[in-house]
Amino acid sequence: MLQAELLPEETRPFDESYIGKSEMQGNYRMDLRNFTEKEYNKFVKVDTVRDWSMLSWKDVGRPFEVKNYSADRHQYEQEHGKPMSAHTSWQYFNKSFHEWFSKDIPHEQQKEKEKFFASLKSFKPGEIKSALGDVVRIQLWNYVHRIQDGIWDPRGKRTLFEGMDVSKPRILFLGAAEGYEAMQLAAMYPGAKVVMVDYDEYCKTTRFEHFPDSYPFLGENPQTGQPKIYYKDDLNIEYVVDDIRNLPYGKEFDIVLSVGLLEHFPDEYKPEVVDWHRKFLKPNGYVVMTTPRNQLRSRIYYNIFADVMNHTYRELMTVEQMGLYMYENGLDILKSGFIKVHNGIIAKAR
Repeated sequence: MLQAELLPEETRPFDESYIGKSEMQGNYRMDLRNFTEKEYNKFVKVDTVRDWSMLSWKDVGRPFEVKNYSADRHQYEQEHGKPMSAHTSWQYFNKSFHEWFSKDIPHEQQKEKEKFFASLKSFKPGEIKSALGDVVRIQLWNYVHRIQDGIWDPRGKRTLFEGMDVSKPRILFLGAAEGYEAMQLAAMYPGAKVVMVDYDEYCKTTRFEHFPDSYPFLGENPQTGQPKIYYKDDLNIEYVVDDIRNLPYGKEFDIVLSVGLLEHFPDEYKPEVVDWHRKFLKPNGYVVMTTPRNQLRSRIYYNIFADVMNHTYRELMTVEQMGLYMYENGLDILKSGFIKVHNGIIAKAR
């Protein structure tokens, strides 16, 4: 059931009796489980590098650049006679990606199947190919987001994010989009005050605002130390629409977070991106960063979803490549690893 269809009393449908359970909803998976030992060994790898100072680019190679841009980007550049700017490409991406998070997936699967079978009667190869592509995309989206839960991946993210020595932290999320990971952190570290920042207003007014009120985050009860379920409305969140480079904050945050930010910048800009995190960090604070993994399934995904995803410059990295960018630009890595789809690193300023 989609958020728009929920009655007020149904917007908090999961209580503590659901802890340890998982269910597929219309447009996401509710997952309040922790990994079993077998699942942890399958889906999580941590601290694969013993000494980052010994690592070199010769050892790790370069990231994979995703070059098959969306049809919308190509059309824009043809019409305007110039490359699409980073800001515009981010706006296009957000609107395109949000449409998929909003889909009632079982309904869309049935609709696309019916369209495909109808196209067969047309005997028009182009129409059939287009309809088949739509079927493939909705089936892949169902698998990635709803069955595997690879994009939000709450179990994996909690595993990557655990272990920071903070109490009621101030959290700054750079390039926040819908803000998922900051909400998960705020549930894990109760009493958090979150500032989300994105320079696309659509992220605040639509991606964050329309994030399902019914989505449960598994965190901790500060009174008992036991697991507790949190919803978006339980969390202390401020959303700021601005360019990161214009932010007025000083070194006042316990955690500075970015998710899928570093890989959108060519190498000449990466030192500045890393510095954005360090700039707002309290002494002894934590930098938390994730990027999409460079693996075959990710390359296939970005190829099939080119028209949905590929409006911006994008790289796929290994955790070693990601960590080397961070280490070379003044961060000491405390914890590193990867989960189903993402690399994750916790670091401190050197």
